Amino acid sequence: MVKSESKNPRGKVPPVCCAKVGALIRTNPRCLCAVMLSPLAKNAGINPGVAIAVPKRCNIRNRPAGKRCGRYIVP
Repeated sequence: MVKSESKNPRGKVPPVCCAKVGALIRTNPRCLCAVMLSPLAKNAGINPGVAIAVPKRCNIRNRPAGKRCGRYIVP
């Protein structure tokens, strides 16, 4: 995930990032939450409250909408 898209809730998410997030959701949706809440993501400056919306901003239809991810809910 590109860092700026995970910080700016209105930033455009690049197609390559959307493709990678979509592939992650298709192959192992539980990893999405683990990646967004990981210490590595935190150290990279990723805001999980913004990053959790990336699948919706990418118009990924099979995203786990409504799923709890820590204190966040996938939109």
